[in-house]
Amino acid sequence: MSVVAIEAQDWKIGTGQPLCVIAGLNVLEDVDLAVTVGRELKSVCADLGLPYIFKASFDKANRSSITSYRGPGFEKGLPMLAEIKQELGVGVCTDLHEPYQADAVAKVADIVQIPAFLCRQTDLVVATAKAAGESGSAIQVKKAQFLAPWDTKNIVSKIGEVLPGDRVILCERGSSFGYNNLVVDMLGIQQMQALGCPVTIDATHAVQLPGADPRTAGASTGGRREGVGTIAKSAIAAGADGVFLEFHTDPDKALCDGPSCLPLDAARPLLNELKAIHEIVN
Repeated sequence: MSVVAIEAQDWKIGTGQPLCVIAGLNVLEDVDLAVTVGRELKSVCADLGLPYIFKASFDKANRSSITSYRGPGFEKGLPMLAEIKQELGVGVCTDLHEPYQADAVAKVADIVQIPAFLCRQTDLVVATAKAAGESGSAIQVKKAQFLAPWDTKNIVSKIGEVLPGDRVILCERGSSFGYNNLVVDMLGIQQMQALGCPVTIDATHAVQLPGADPRTAGASTGGRREGVGTIAKSAIAAGADGVFLEFHTDPDKALCDGPSCLPLDAARPLLNELKAIHEIVN
């Protein structure tokens, strides 16, 4: 398995590297909240010796309802991420949804993320790969809920036509299981690593209950926050190279996916456990 390195941030993920952390907010609400969350996560990761990248989306384009909060959007959100990046002094990860966004996003984001629902969109994948190649960014691809782990080889192959394979991270985030439910096949982690890519676990989205939030009668996605730690620890025990987590100072008031995100004070004990498991496995 290769090691993906982001030279500008002295951040590496893969064989022989420490547990890597990509964590922050589900979606940008305001700069102050993002900085508060990012500063605490940076501090925790520094204390534990874990490489850290801040994550937040500028747009959540796949919300269940047209009235749901999506974020500040492309034009306002990217400058916010650039400000947060400078304020915190860390790398950032964010996702994109349209090929025209790739160049601008890659100039700000150290990790450009392709959302699960869009991972087979060739134009988006190729545009992102080209932009990442020019900017020096890495790409994280979320495995779609409808894809088998081994089928991600086709996505890696598409990217490889434009960008070297040592810049690609794959992310497990659960597979559709009947209606309104997801499950994680831990065997899939090693199967994706066999493609030559480091693999992260998105433990936050893996506990979603798509379209099943009782608070909105199904107009938004529900979640099982209490299961985030279980999924994360299981995946690290299964060999995952990094963890993807979302936090909020008040999860029940989060504007997007509150039922799936963790309170900020849960970061230190959880990451401490994950570090210990990663060290035992490796």
